[in-house]
Amino acid sequence: MKIAIMQPYFLPYIGYFQLINIVDKFVVYDNVQYIKSGWINRNRYLLNNKDRYFTIPVKKFSKQQNIINIEISKNYQREKILRQFYNAYKKALCFEEIYKLLNEIIMFPSQNLFEYTFFSISTICKYLNINTKIYISSKIDYDNTLKSENKVIDICNSLNGTIYINPEGGKKIYKKVNFKKFKLNLKFLHTKDYKYKQFDTKIFIPRLSIVDMLMFNSKEKVKEVITNNFFLR
Repeated sequence: MKIAIMQPYFLPYIGYFQLINIVDKFVVYDNVQYIKSGWINRNRYLLNNKDRYFTIPVKKFSKQQNIINIEISKNYQREKILRQFYNAYKKALCFEEIYKLLNEIIMFPSQNLFEYTFFSISTICKYLNINTKIYISSKIDYDNTLKSENKVIDICNSLNGTIYINPEGGKKIYKKVNFKKFKLNLKFLHTKDYKYKQFDTKIFIPRLSIVDMLMFNSKEKVKEVITNNFFLR
């Protein structure tokens, strides 16, 4: 039983969906601390052949708030961010279909940041026919007072996991020997470089939001990259 656990990211890059697709059960954290300047409520897109950030503004909050308690600012203008995508990608190959998808995601009415980001993930999974079972961490029976590796291991055990897969960046904090003590095999997902034509620019800007890949590639091609363009180690 393969398990992966991640924070919710708004319109994340392709590696996030590779991770969801490869596991049997995918857990999204809602009851862990929100970290400013992370990727939960922002990402990058292509504008005039350069990478730019798009951000969902959030209300001010006291320190050490869990993600589920973070609210989107009343100043968030959904139409404005849609216009950003429209102006950036209106000449892209798959613009019409993906812009409709973005409209559904961005106009989602919730003001709760977790609900909003979770909707973006689940909607794109549905579009790409990714059928992995997705769990919300607060609805799983595990010890949330545990930290780091111990928390991950306890979640895996509660879901009968035998393999835990993490993005390659986790090598800095997770050690295979510690997982083996609990009969868990730890693996890291490495996304291979993949280039596609972004308008007429000769310089490819990698690892942007999934929006960029969707705008320039057919659904079938994106699913092919999600399914094959990585390795585990």
